[in-house]
Parts: sequence; C-alpha cells; structure tokens
Amino acid sequence: MADEDFENVLTTVGPRLRALRRERGTTLAKLAAATGISLSTLSRLESGQRKPTLELLLPLAREYRVPLDELVGAPPTGDPRIHARPVTRNGQTILPLTRHLGGLHAYKHIMPPGRGTEPELDLKVHEGYEWLYVLNGRLRLVLGSHDLVLTTGEAAEFDTRTPHAFGNAGSQPVEFLSLFGPQGERIHVRARPGTSVR
Repeated sequence: MADEDFENVLTTVGPRLRALRRERGTTLAKLAAATGISLSTLSRLESGQRKPTLELLLPLAREYRVPLDELVGAPPTGDPRIHARPVTRNGQTILPLTRHLGGLHAYKHIMPPGRGTEPELDLKVHEGYEWLYVLNGRLRLVLGSHDLVLTTGEAAEFDTRTPHAFGNAGSQPVEFLSLFGPQGERIHVRARPGTSVR
C-alpha cells in the first residue's frame, strides 16, 4: 500500500468508528466500559486526534463483532470472493452474505426439521426491519397474533419491534434468505409496469 493510500485509510477510521457506535446505539462511556479503553482515547480516536493502533482497534473489532479490515475500511485485496463463516445457533445454520458495517445485512438460514414446531415459540423483539424469502421448504413465521407458513418462493417483511419467531413447518430442512436493517430500513422492490409482486 502506498503511503498516500495508507494515510487515507487512517483518516477514515475515526468517522467509521463514530458511525458504527451510533448505529449500534451505544455511548462512548458504555464502549469504554466494555473495551477497557478510556473515554478520552475513544473520543480522540473518533475525532481523528489519535492515530488508530492494533492495541486499540482489536478490542473495538471484538466488541462490535466485525472483522478488523472492515473496521478500518482496508482497500480490497483483488479477490472478490466472500469467505463467509457459518454460525450455528440453536441448531440453525446462519451464513452471513454481507460484510459491510451499516445498512442492510443479508443472511442465508438453514433450519433443520423439528425446530420451532412447538405451539409456543420464544418471540423476540428488537429494533429493525426484516425481509424474508423462502428458497426451499416450509417456514413457520409467528408474527404478533399471526401464525403463518411460508413455502418456496414466498416472501414476507415486517417491523422487528413486532414480537416474532421462526420455525420449520416441514419434514425437510427449510432454507431462507433474510435481509435485516438494524435502523428499520424497508426493502424497496421495483418491478416493470404490468407485473405483480407477491
């Protein structure tokens, strides 16, 4: 990396850190308590008055749960492939499809049969807006007072402040895509005139 490129990367770190903290809805005081970095150091990092070092960036990357190169906005290495690492949670495999800090996040979910078939699911509530698309199988979506089954090719969108939960309504694994906007971004679908969108 040329010296000029290196300096450009360093000057963008502060604004990136500030934007990420605001997106996550946390304060400098809370971040200082979570990372062990002093409040004044965090403030100077965000304002560009303190040069970022690995010693400071690693705890922040860990706290925000983002890769270090994403945190600093490192330039691409020339390899366009995304090497996503699947996460297994409650028997469900979740594959992140995006790696950027803000805006919409895309995931592929694979849920085995038998999960979420109990009459009462553990409903979640959080800030944001979500869009789902079923690739294969039968997805149970409990949304407020609604108990729905989405099949291959069906989609749904909802405000995640509505109590919601997912389950597998079939005898085979269900695979679905989800787009989630932590700030409540709605999905905009455009279609040519005369076509219908389900």
